[in-house]
Amino acid sequence: MAQIAGQSGLFITLEGGDGAGKSVQSNALLQRLEERGVTAVLTREPGGTPLGERLRDIVLSLAGSGDSPLHPLIETFLFVAARAELVERVIAPAIARGDVVVCDRFADSTVAYQGFGRGVEAEVIERLNEIATGGLRPKLTVLLDLSVEAGLARARAAGTADRFEREAVAFHERVRAGYQTLAEREPDRWLLVDARQSPDAVAESIWRRVEPLLKRRS
Repeated sequence: MAQIAGQSGLFITLEGGDGAGKSVQSNALLQRLEERGVTAVLTREPGGTPLGERLRDIVLSLAGSGDSPLHPLIETFLFVAARAELVERVIAPAIARGDVVVCDRFADSTVAYQGFGRGVEAEVIERLNEIATGGLRPKLTVLLDLSVEAGLARARAAGTADRFEREAVAFHERVRAGYQTLAEREPDRWLLVDARQSPDAVAESIWRRVEPLLKRRS
């Protein structure tokens, strides 16, 4: 795995349920960083590399409730494999260069979806994430919090519902509760933002937290 000791960059992740607006806000943050002359990299999970994108297609397209659903542990392995590749090929080198990395989902997604949502043991996920990331943790994780009903309505209106978005409401409620639990455990790392606000208002809330982190690097 890539070495991350002595990292000089800044790692920011965005998390939240389906339809919360992570992709919109990731792109908005990247644009704002670049407008201020900050070298930044935007990536996503699963994905961000050729292998990661292929794994994304597999894990998001296989039927979750059809004839041959994925076992939760196998699903976890696929996400973790994509994560290991992304850290090795993209995230760790960018941080080592001193870049700001903005990632649409990261290790906390596995804790929320496969842990709280699917019931995979927390100790298993923690160990797998540690191996995949080499101990890399975000400096800031933004949680875009939105009710399950509102988030799923947004996703379905966009016409892009994947197999996770087609899961039962109870599954998504567990995921949301999981995210809220994670944010409560580490308030210094997490920023909880009400995703019911306008995209501009959400972006402004995120920027107010990001800007001081940039100043500390200069």
